[in-house]
Amino acid sequence: MTAALDRLLGARLPDPPEGLRRGPFRRGAFPSPLHSERRTARVGVWLGAAFLVCFGTGLISHWIQQPPGWFTWPAEPVWLYRVTQGTHVAVGLAAIPLILVKLWTVYPELFRWPPVSTVAGVVSRLSILVLVGAGVMQLATGLINISQWYPFGFFFTVAHYWTGWIAIGAVAVHVGAYAPQIRRGLARRGSPAATAGLAAAQADEVAATDAAAEDGAVSRRTFVLATGLGVGAVALTTWGQTISALSPVSGLAPRAPGVGPQGVPVNQTAAGAGVTETAVDPAFRLVVEGPERLELSLADLAGFDQHTERLPITCVEGWSADGDWTGPRLRDVLAAAGIPADTSVTVESLQTGGLYRVSTVRPPHATSPRTLLALQLSGEPLDLDHGYPVRLIAPNRPGVMQTKWITRIAPGTGGIGA
Repeated sequence: MTAALDRLLGARLPDPPEGLRRGPFRRGAFPSPLHSERRTARVGVWLGAAFLVCFGTGLISHWIQQPPGWFTWPAEPVWLYRVTQGTHVAVGLAAIPLILVKLWTVYPELFRWPPVSTVAGVVSRLSILVLVGAGVMQLATGLINISQWYPFGFFFTVAHYWTGWIAIGAVAVHVGAYAPQIRRGLARRGSPAATAGLAAAQADEVAATDAAAEDGAVSRRTFVLATGLGVGAVALTTWGQTISALSPVSGLAPRAPGVGPQGVPVNQTAAGAGVTETAVDPAFRLVVEGPERLELSLADLAGFDQHTERLPITCVEGWSADGDWTGPRLRDVLAAAGIPADTSVTVESLQTGGLYRVSTVRPPHATSPRTLLALQLSGEPLDLDHGYPVRLIAPNRPGVMQTKWITRIAPGTGGIGA
C-alpha cells in the first residue's frame, strides 16, 4: 500500500509545451533579489511564530467562553486575559505586513516551469492554496472584526475558531513538505546545509535567482529594515487600544482607552440591546433564585456592604480600559439567597436576544472577593450603556461575559462560559 502510494505521488507528469513558456513563466521573469530561499525561510519563521501565538491565545479565549470540562480559568491575576487577548490581537495585526512580505518573496513560485512535475507537486500546490487562503482569511476577518464591521454572513467567532485549526494544520503540513528548503534557508551562508542539494538545481532559474539574491544590490539589512518598519507602523498606529502608552500616536486603533461613557469604551449600547425602557423602570428587581429567593431593588442592593475594585474591561477585540467599580460582592448576594459558595451560577440580562444575554460565573469568579454586582463606575451611578441599573464585573474575564443590565441570577450553567 505504501509503495503504491509512493509510486503514485512520485509519478512524473508530462511537461507542457515549451512554447507556452511566456510572460511570467519565461526565464528571468523575476530578477528581484528579494525572491530568495533565505529571505523566504526567515520571514516564514517570524510569520509561523506569529500564527502559533495567535492560535494559542485564541484557544485560551475560546476555552474561557466555551470551557471544556477539564479547563478552569482563574480569577487572578486580574490582568491575565488582558495580556493574552491583547497579545492575540496585537500579534495578529503585526502578522499582516509579515504575510504580505512572505507572499512577495514566494509569489514567483506560482510561475515556475514546469508548474508541476509530479503528483506530489500537485498535492503540494493545493496545500499552499489552503495555507494562504486560511491565513489571509484569519487576518482579514480579524481586522474587520476589531473594527466592528461585519459584512460577512457568517458568525465571526465560530468561523475564526475553526479556520484557525485549518490554518495551523496547513502551517504544520507546509513545514513538513518544505523542510529541506527551510533548512537551507535558515542555515549559515556557505555551510554544507545551505548549499546541500543546490548543485542539482543549478539549471533551474529559481536556483540561479537565489544565488544572485545573496550577492544582489538589495542587502539583507535593507530588507529586514523595511519589514521592521512595516511592523513598527502597525504597532504605532493600532496597538494603542491595548498598550495605553501608544494611544496618543495610534490614530488607526479602533478603540481608544478612556473614550466612552464615564471614561470607559462600550461595544453594546442600551439602545442596541433594546433595554432603554426596561432598564430604567422603577419597578426593576434583581431576582436571585435560591433556597432563599430574593427580589432586590436598587435600594436593597445598596444596602449590602459596598466595595470598590479597580478592574479592566477587556474586549475580545483587543481593547481594554480600567475602571473603578462599586457595588456588593456577588458572593455576599449569593450567600444571602442561601446558594453554596462552590456553585456555578447563570447571570441573565434584560436584553431579550443575543448570544451574550446569559453568561455563567464559575466558582473561581463567583467566590472571588473582587467580583461585584456593580452599581457605580468612578463614583457615579452606572451609565445606561454600561449596564444600569446593575452589571457584573469580575476579574480576568472577557468583556462579553461581564453581563450588563442584570435581571436574574440562578444556580446552574448556561450561555457563554457554560
